[in-house]
Amino acid sequence: MSLLTRDQILSAPDASTVYEDVPVPEWGGEVRVKALSGIERDAFESSVTSFAGKKVRLSMDNVRARLVATTLIDEKGQPVLKPSDVTALGEKSAVALDRVFSVARRLAGLGSNELAQMTENL
Repeated sequence: MSLLTRDQILSAPDASTVYEDVPVPEWGGEVRVKALSGIERDAFESSVTSFAGKKVRLSMDNVRARLVATTLIDEKGQPVLKPSDVTALGEKSAVALDRVFSVARRLAGLGSNELAQMTENL
């Protein structure tokens, strides 16, 4: 395998084209969950961390709804929800929300340990 050039790297269609449709019978249909770009993942990670001096705190408050709201898109690839929808989304069925969150977390590269490791690595 050869090394990629700058142009090959920057023109590669990766995160912007990866998505998965998830059935959510509790909501009466299915939703489309997209992978995050590096910028989007960094923004999400920033939204769940805070600093108090040298200590880093991880806020798990409504974390499922925050990630799901960030990753839901329509058939044209446009966001379905706004940041102002996160609280209302968090009030939806925990089972349904967790099903979508699991896919969003996997597509974002946030495995079971990554959320906790974010604070350790900062």
